[in-house]
Amino acid sequence: MVALTADRATPDRKGEVLELPAAAAKKFFAGALGALDAAGRATPGAVATTLKGLGRIEAYVDNSAGAAGAVSVRIRMGCFRWMNSASGDLITAADIGADCFIVDDQTVAKTNGSSTRSVAGKVVDVDALGVWVRSGF
Repeated sequence: MVALTADRATPDRKGEVLELPAAAAKKFFAGALGALDAAGRATPGAVATTLKGLGRIEAYVDNSAGAAGAVSVRIRMGCFRWMNSASGDLITAADIGADCFIVDDQTVAKTNGSSTRSVAGKVVDVDALGVWVRSGF
């Protein structure tokens, strides 16, 4: 490509909601923590080292009997409250601003579980009901 020599109508989008192909054999529940797998497909949060925490799954999608990419999943990036892990992995107010890690599709933890968990996002706040996490890029 060459540099512009005239104005260009460059499209934009807010980038808050992603529509991604679903990973094979997965069920996605509305309100769950959604992630991107190493193949670029949506997957529910789980213990794995290759995921990227994205945000909240917007609607129920059942691809439990489907191939990769058979259906799409909507994931909203932003700040959401997830369940806090327990015991040594409990997130506290002292962890605000730090990364937290995916335990499952609704729980985050303070540590990477001896290098077995992927980053869910940044801890924004902690309250009696859970951990507020900013996810996405």
